[in-house]
Amino acid sequence: MAQLHAISSCSSVKFSHCDGVGAGAPLLHGKLQHTARLSLHQELGAKCGGINGEGISHQTLSCNTVKHDRVMQAVFSEKENEISGFPKSGLRGKLNKVVLAYSGGLDTSVIVPWLKENYGCDVVCFTADVGQGIKELEGLEAKAKASGASQVVVKDLKEEFVRDYIYPCLRAGAIYERKYLLGTSMARPVIAKAMVDVAKEVGADAVSHGCTGKGNDQVRFELTFFVLNPELSVVAPWREWEIKGREDAIEYAKKHNVPVPVTKKSIYSRDRNLWHLSHEGDILEDPANEPKKDMYMMSVDPEDAPNEPEYVEIGIISGLPVSVNGKDLSPACLLSELNEIGGKHGIGRIDMVENRLVGMKSRGVYETPGGTILFSAVRELESLTLERETMQVKDSLALKYAELVYAGRWFDPLRESMDAFMEKITETTTGSVTLKLYKGSVTVVGRKSPFSLYRQDISSFESGQIYDQADAAGFIRLYGLPMRVRAMMEKGT
Repeated sequence: MAQLHAISSCSSVKFSHCDGVGAGAPLLHGKLQHTARLSLHQELGAKCGGINGEGISHQTLSCNTVKHDRVMQAVFSEKENEISGFPKSGLRGKLNKVVLAYSGGLDTSVIVPWLKENYGCDVVCFTADVGQGIKELEGLEAKAKASGASQVVVKDLKEEFVRDYIYPCLRAGAIYERKYLLGTSMARPVIAKAMVDVAKEVGADAVSHGCTGKGNDQVRFELTFFVLNPELSVVAPWREWEIKGREDAIEYAKKHNVPVPVTKKSIYSRDRNLWHLSHEGDILEDPANEPKKDMYMMSVDPEDAPNEPEYVEIGIISGLPVSVNGKDLSPACLLSELNEIGGKHGIGRIDMVENRLVGMKSRGVYETPGGTILFSAVRELESLTLERETMQVKDSLALKYAELVYAGRWFDPLRESMDAFMEKITETTTGSVTLKLYKGSVTVVGRKSPFSLYRQDISSFESGQIYDQADAAGFIRLYGLPMRVRAMMEKGT
């Protein structure tokens, strides 16, 4: 019988593989260099401030989402997971133990025996819960055991994912190529970091993923591996094996007595987490095709959304959301609630053609209901708390910040330095924003902050003591002096 052990609560996430098959790649090595980072939510909880003179409570309320309160680790004996006789030394070399990013689907189920056959290693299947849904996590232990895994580790990473990855991007205003809110890009480093941690816990000398050679995810995972433990070898089966598609994978599974997952094959390639749901493939591969109505899963069609608008108030402290309609929530619970509210009104649908890191263009459709609401709220509050040049510099840096995250450079010193800048200049971005949700649209209808730089007594068209309209004449003459001098030169005067 498999022995179950409960270990301390941690993070977790799900995997979806990218499209494409590439050539084989050599194994890479390195050394553990992982510095502790202060939790953003710990910082947030330590701060106190007022919105319009009222104190803000930081006692977060629990939400109704399914939560894994412990990390489950199943260990199987060699006899239990024996599915076929593999040589002690693999066909491609020898590794001791490999931590595999495992989803329970066909691809990762096949990777387990492939690793054992080709590298003569024990395989530890790792699954992270980043909010992909309970159905994706059901039966993982049995599936992994049937595939030949020696151990299964499932970690709940939802709070860590939102608090330490999503919230910094939200604070920075990071959007890739004008539209993409970086849902998959932010999830990969938290998963890869957890894999490095598990590798240390179980004494693994290698990690493996199911990303193909045409996508961005292979880069995101492996750059994180390199930074956090460059001594780990990395095995990317899609860049090495002869399997070219689903039928080849099924044939390999049958050959090695691996039960083929009896699931309906989706016509779309999807990736889901607490922040978003992405759709690629099938008719979407032609940018001229309109997505089918039944493709969407997180949001209703705006045409079918309620005929009455809904108002929602987001409370924000130092650029980070803390409450919805006056109710303080943890980061993951707050996002879950906004996903439900936004999805009901058809909020957050994006259809775009993006430039992948590996050089090609791809078309994807994204559903980000809660994230779209949060981006609108935080950006709007900054209109009160940031002055012109600070806002302009922040917006320019946000483009580079988004590019770094998209490219998998989460642990790059440049992104970390930019994050420190973002944290500093949003210290006073505290207050609340009220938005109206109606048939796919998010409209700001109110904003307030105890640190607002907006002064009605100055902005009013009525005369005031601080701003004398007569002063504008001198300002205009000096501000326009370079243009005036150039015009005089051109006219010879």
